[in-house]
Amino acid sequence: MKALIMALAVLPVGALAQDVTFSPEATMQCLMEDPGAGVSCIGASADKCMEDTDGGDSTVGMGGCLDAERAYWDTRLNAAYGARMKEAKAADAEAKAGGWSAPSQADALREMQRAWIPFRDARCTYAAALWSGGTGAGPAATGCLMLTTGEQALYLENYVR
Repeated sequence: MKALIMALAVLPVGALAQDVTFSPEATMQCLMEDPGAGVSCIGASADKCMEDTDGGDSTVGMGGCLDAERAYWDTRLNAAYGARMKEAKAADAEAKAGGWSAPSQADALREMQRAWIPFRDARCTYAAALWSGGTGAGPAATGCLMLTTGEQALYLENYVR
């Protein structure tokens, strides 16, 4: 059931994704103006997209805009994870060379990210379920994916040196 809800949440979005007017500018501007704002900036570009897109206030329009910002945060998350993994492996090598008995940063990072994925999926399945099968379930799940992915991206970016 969880997989079905997640699949349905993204299904209508893909067809419209190329039709939305999305730019990450509003989110980037929010983060630049107040670097401490962080999580409160997530969704700024999706909101602007909904305003600027013909039909952006429809269920499908909202889903397309939310998914476009989710993709933006997913790109940032993957970049932060890659950078942090590179740093973690270097720290592990340094610890090994120094004879330290420190836990592996790379292993811990990998396990944390692997545990985060099912958490994200369960969280967003719940967000969709709150709509009891109504048309808002898709945007609710996609909005949750955007928010949760943005939170994780910001979390990882905080640790990149």
